[in-house]
Amino acid sequence: MGGVPDLEVTGGGGGAVRAAAAAAAGAAADVAAAVRGASGVLPTAYVRSDITPSGVGTGDGAAKGVGDGAASVAVNGATSAATSVAAGGARVALDAAPEIATRDSRLAAVWAKIRAGRRLDLADGLACLESHDLLALGRMADAVNRARNGDRVMFVVNRQLNPTNLCILDCKFCDFAARKGDAHAYEMSMDEMLARITPDLREVHIVGGLHPTWRFDDYLAIMNAIKAKSPAIQIKAWTAVEVDWFARIARTSIESVLERLVEAGLDTLPGGGAEVFSDRVQEILFKPKIGADRWLEVHQIAHRMGIRSNATLLYGHVETYEERVVHMMRLRDLQDETGGFLAFIPLAFQPGNTGIVERQASSIEDLRTVATSRLVLDNFPHVKSYWVMLGEGTAQVALHFGASDLDGTIGEERIAHYALAGSALGHAKEEIVRMIREAGKVPVERDARYNEVGVEIA
Repeated sequence: MGGVPDLEVTGGGGGAVRAAAAAAAGAAADVAAAVRGASGVLPTAYVRSDITPSGVGTGDGAAKGVGDGAASVAVNGATSAATSVAAGGARVALDAAPEIATRDSRLAAVWAKIRAGRRLDLADGLACLESHDLLALGRMADAVNRARNGDRVMFVVNRQLNPTNLCILDCKFCDFAARKGDAHAYEMSMDEMLARITPDLREVHIVGGLHPTWRFDDYLAIMNAIKAKSPAIQIKAWTAVEVDWFARIARTSIESVLERLVEAGLDTLPGGGAEVFSDRVQEILFKPKIGADRWLEVHQIAHRMGIRSNATLLYGHVETYEERVVHMMRLRDLQDETGGFLAFIPLAFQPGNTGIVERQASSIEDLRTVATSRLVLDNFPHVKSYWVMLGEGTAQVALHFGASDLDGTIGEERIAHYALAGSALGHAKEEIVRMIREAGKVPVERDARYNEVGVEIA
């Protein structure tokens, strides 16, 4: 590591987490949050009338209601072309951007660029991912995040529901998918699914396999039954891969599919299925699945219809650093156009029994990726520290490397755990709050649209 002190990360958090977090936070402590001139909201078509559409952040300095016509944002008291916002996804000013010392000249140039209000390019993203000065990179990402979100970290009381793992696809990286007759194949009954919908939940996150015989109406029936049992619950459901599949089996358009999903209670789309926007990687790992253009098209259409969504990156397998950064930049381009993304979620690949790589990416690699995404994705409200795949300890440290969301209680996550993820299947709300507080942050409970519903005061 070129003389950089080792960063100890333990699954249980504790002193190692606090020490690393304090080091990463250091120089960023006095960064002022400032967003100026952000206005407008997303189109209201198809947005649930019983829930107020969310802005893109609810804390001090957060942009509220960033949509069409959002204005440019000042950086160090001046505006430039680099800080203008096209159609949402406000960028944030660093009025008191700190000096951050680094031994890495490329990383120093990146920080100078950010302080000058200039957008990062491919070479800058590579400089971040290739840097051995992890703590300086973390301080930069933490400063950018603090300018947008302060010390607030969002979480949601949610449950992941995976109705079936039967899937027509055969992606090489997936230990979850099964064919009929496989020992681990399953499909839940409606009663089994509804038993998992409890009164305390604000959000249910539904994703699963592309079932070989289920009809689109079967998927709609799941949503209708959930809403009948729990009318107030918000539904975040179906990746772009699944939405595309629904259009195929129903022989209709993406727009029609999304209309019917909203009628059945859809609030937001998750960000899964993006994997890595690379034809090369797709050919190796997920050839039968939709590619980058179709994934982006589905989310573009959803945003146009007023449906907010999320975005992911699966890293730590056969992708290159350049492919990671290109992926981020393509998401950034769509966010410039639509402003419809709520959060970016870096997903650490779980090798499981795939044989693709010998072991999961290191905690250092995880933190580099989280920090780089915060710096490159300057128009995304939140970067998520997904504890399910990072592990609880690394996820806590990532809250000082640019992440501002810890996801939620999860309830029972199956996809990563079929790939032998070492984290818990789920956590109680109290444990999520503890994890955030132990990292020195303020827990803020949210809903699926990132509306604030409560601040957990110690």
